[in-house]
Amino acid sequence: MTILSATLTEVLIPLAAIIGIAFALYQWYLVSFISVSPAAKSEDDGCAEEHLLEEADGPEKVVKCAEIQEAISLGANSFLLTEYKYLGAFLGAFAIIIFLFLGSVKNFSTSKQKCVYDTSAECAPALVTAAFTTVAFILGVLTSVLSGYLGMKIATYANARTTLEARKGVGKAFITAFRSGSVMGFLLAASGLFVLYIAINLFKIYYGTEWEGLFEAITGYGLGGSSVALFGRVGGGIYTKAADVGADLVGKVERNIPEDDPRNPAVIADNVGDNVGDIAGMGSDLFGSFAESSCAALVVASISSFGTEHDFTAMCFPLLISSMGIIVCLVTTLFATDFYEINDTKQIEPTLKRQLIISTILMTLGILLVCYLALPSYFHIYNMGSTPRGVHWGLFFCVAVGLWAGLIIGYTTEYFTSNAYSPVQDVADSCRTGAATNVIFGLALGYKSVIIPIFAIAVAIYVSYSIAVFYGVAVAALGMLSTIATGLAIDAYGPISDNAGGIAEMAGLSHSIRERTDALDAAGNTTAAIGKGFAIGSAALVSLALFGAYVSRASLSTVDVLSARVFIGLIVGAMLPYWFSAMTMKSVGKAALSMVEEVRRQFNTIPGLMEGIASPDYATCVKISTDASIREMIPPGALVMLTPLIVGILFGVQTLAGVLAGALVSGVQIAISASNTGGAWDNAKKYIEAGNSEHARSLGPKGSDAHKAAVIGDTVGDPLKDTSGPSLNILIKLMAVESLVFAPFFAAHGGLLFKI
Repeated sequence: MTILSATLTEVLIPLAAIIGIAFALYQWYLVSFISVSPAAKSEDDGCAEEHLLEEADGPEKVVKCAEIQEAISLGANSFLLTEYKYLGAFLGAFAIIIFLFLGSVKNFSTSKQKCVYDTSAECAPALVTAAFTTVAFILGVLTSVLSGYLGMKIATYANARTTLEARKGVGKAFITAFRSGSVMGFLLAASGLFVLYIAINLFKIYYGTEWEGLFEAITGYGLGGSSVALFGRVGGGIYTKAADVGADLVGKVERNIPEDDPRNPAVIADNVGDNVGDIAGMGSDLFGSFAESSCAALVVASISSFGTEHDFTAMCFPLLISSMGIIVCLVTTLFATDFYEINDTKQIEPTLKRQLIISTILMTLGILLVCYLALPSYFHIYNMGSTPRGVHWGLFFCVAVGLWAGLIIGYTTEYFTSNAYSPVQDVADSCRTGAATNVIFGLALGYKSVIIPIFAIAVAIYVSYSIAVFYGVAVAALGMLSTIATGLAIDAYGPISDNAGGIAEMAGLSHSIRERTDALDAAGNTTAAIGKGFAIGSAALVSLALFGAYVSRASLSTVDVLSARVFIGLIVGAMLPYWFSAMTMKSVGKAALSMVEEVRRQFNTIPGLMEGIASPDYATCVKISTDASIREMIPPGALVMLTPLIVGILFGVQTLAGVLAGALVSGVQIAISASNTGGAWDNAKKYIEAGNSEHARSLGPKGSDAHKAAVIGDTVGDPLKDTSGPSLNILIKLMAVESLVFAPFFAAHGGLLFKI
């Protein structure tokens, strides 16, 4: 028995979610006090010194900021609505496939069937479970879409406000950007938890205490979330990098104009891309990880003693961990916005990193409390037919090892991508001899950066699996994601600050304001890389947990890599991340080619554009990015979503297990390497541009040969760090959760080629 009663559990989980949503709305409310209207007066206008504007930053510049914000918002809104329209058609068809395939497991029978694990009991008809799985899939899709869309709305709402607050000091601008990021973080974490909990309780009306069928159906929620995340990441990544590459190659390298210069035709598309790729895409990605890790843990728990003994509180242990995470992240956020004040640009990055440390320490204590209150002293976990015994303190170590492994991955990522450390400085120094040596050093850095994260993931897997087999791995993934609200706030802060700097440049604000927004952006680049590290690390644990749930659901007692059926799957699965990366990289290249040609055309044919007396045609560049990303996101998405179906149907559950294992092992390495290589090239360029040290000044200034080589490296790295790398973690998660959802169908009707 647990100390925490089932009734109190049913109150605490939705209460934590509601608190998270309320806190997000309160942060949005505080940001809304900042007006983009030049006539608006602040409540403390008496403080003349604080609100004294430089003459160059008068009311007309405020109006210009508002106009640029509106253009970015309209572009982002238009792209997402177009993307979701195509996505709706594709995923609508996929929902029908889910219902038909799962319903056909027992030939669409409406009669009760024997349970898979407890054969003495009767479970819901396969047709009913198919219907509930389809509903859960649609709920996951809608929640993921909402998470990405709301994230984009707050980011485009806050970018100009951050710019205008920079007139009062870097501290004011930081608080605005961070509060806006926390809106996205808390809305996503809380709404994901709330919808999942409501879905479980609604499904429970039919299933009662038949946990096996209920949580088998709930897996559709994770599949829906990751399906949206895949297309959001790929489509958004293609959009933003096509614009970024076009803007940099023509603007910086050929025309020698600054980044975000209003004369550059691709500059609006570039700023729109920050919101649809780094905000909406990342939001959907981490929502998918949360949903999948929760579903994997719940599936294994349902067939273990938690489920067989009808212990509702212990069953909800994964959700209680997420609930505690929301409260911990709320307290952590106050350290950045209320308890400490930033007065200097050098304090920005330490403040953001302090968020990770504070949330990890507080969450460790929170996990200990949840384990003590919500778990029985002893329990049994299902593992491929056996039920090893576990103890409640063991699960504490499982969750904690995932949590601290995430912190290690985050700090390792920072070391390899921040220009404050020697790896990136070495990459910058290699630019002395041109772009070729820059590319060589950057690739070497990316490969080397894989080592420590993989060891951290390996330790987390070994410890958690040794204690509680695949359930331990699932809750370790939840541990890494338990501070998702803080992680997303830090991650969303980056693109908001980047947009703020772009708006300052385009509006022609004074150099001192641009320096402040550049400082915010520089810290945001590093924290964005940390966010990608968390996403990839959690994806590895989530995928392994889903793999364990799939093996259990497909009734496999063992997966033998020496078997020919498994080994062919293993080697093909290891190839898939390369195929996927090739498709996404080429998609960015094709879109960037069109963008470069259009930007060149405008510079060559619009009289007075370089002189600043004529305006570029921003809309055409926005259209090129939109059309290319919508067109090019379908093939990679289809590759990921169709592979498990084809392999499962033609080759069966054993070969599919090999494919999942191969994709996991290969995909994690490539994702970490690609993301860190791109991040290092980006910050090497910024290191030269900032010129904050004697070494950096010797490589500069902007426009020098070394700087041009750094820009080329950054351009090569753009699709690696913002398209292919981040999308790979969705590939390994999505294939695993899709295989879990369709496992009953593959077990019943799969392996057609081996039956001939």
